[in-house]
Amino acid sequence: MTRALDRANIQVGDAPLSNRNHLINGAFAVAQRGTSFTSSSSANNDDTYVLDRWYILSDGNDIIDVSQETSTIPTNGKYAIALDVETANKKFGIAQIIEGKNCVGLIGDTITFSFKAKVSDTSKLDNVKAAIVSWSGTEDTVTSDIISAWGNEGTNPTLITNATYENTPANLSLTTSFATYSVSANIDTSGTNNIIVFIWSDVTDTTAGHFLYVTDCQLERGNTATPFEHRTYGDELLRCQRYYEKGEIDGCVLSIYKSTQMRGALYLKVKKRAQPTGTISGAQIYYNGSTVSGSHSITLPTDTSIRVQSDGTGYSAGNAAYINDVNYTADAEL
Repeated sequence: MTRALDRANIQVGDAPLSNRNHLINGAFAVAQRGTSFTSSSSANNDDTYVLDRWYILSDGNDIIDVSQETSTIPTNGKYAIALDVETANKKFGIAQIIEGKNCVGLIGDTITFSFKAKVSDTSKLDNVKAAIVSWSGTEDTVTSDIISAWGNEGTNPTLITNATYENTPANLSLTTSFATYSVSANIDTSGTNNIIVFIWSDVTDTTAGHFLYVTDCQLERGNTATPFEHRTYGDELLRCQRYYEKGEIDGCVLSIYKSTQMRGALYLKVKKRAQPTGTISGAQIYYNGSTVSGSHSITLPTDTSIRVQSDGTGYSAGNAAYINDVNYTADAEL
């Protein structure tokens, strides 16, 4: 007699099997964009990415400050995300979009979203909810701001076209101590291509300075939450860098192929999900011991490389130049 077993719920001894968690940076350890996001640089606006792979959804801009928390954390934990109310009486939350390739095995099945959370004060932050949302629009072309209207207190926000709640969100009754919360749903919306997880405060009577803390977020097959899957920091960083990468390249040779132009390619650490957008600054090009003047073009033409082109005069074809101090970001988030 054979028996089909749900891999998500099998354990070997006391250790759950690995590769259960379909979320990336669920413990908020990776912070390539920084560890604090405030209004000083519009870094805490609605629909803005913060700690890697997670972005803000809020009823307006500057509703919350966001930071990587290292003090208010669960026992044996290391990090959490802290959502600090800045503008009172507004709803807010965080979300993560899962790439279509990583939704294989989830669509058409029952899945569970779990996380640890607490609030600093239950007098106002007394209605926190969580949802598993399906996206039935074009795969990986998700409108990240999935909220059409936030609605009244206690009323679940209205989602945009092609976004559907797969569970019925309800008050999770958070306390001032960390606990594990979970919601389950069958992903049965026709044409689903991506899945989004969403945690939010459904209160319109908040007080500035109150905090919502979240960590150990996990999305897995099955209708039961299993212990959080801790991956190494290096593994988590590589997964994040598929979507966003920040770095510096110090030293690369450029080839001169005619007297008025030199070209070269610098390679990103991780192949991106798609051709990225980004910023590049600080580059210095040297030729024959001097800084090269003229027009420099530094672009992100592919999902693997940065292209450098310098147009000037007096170069000798077949010789080489040198580029230094290239600071860059490459963004391929969903």
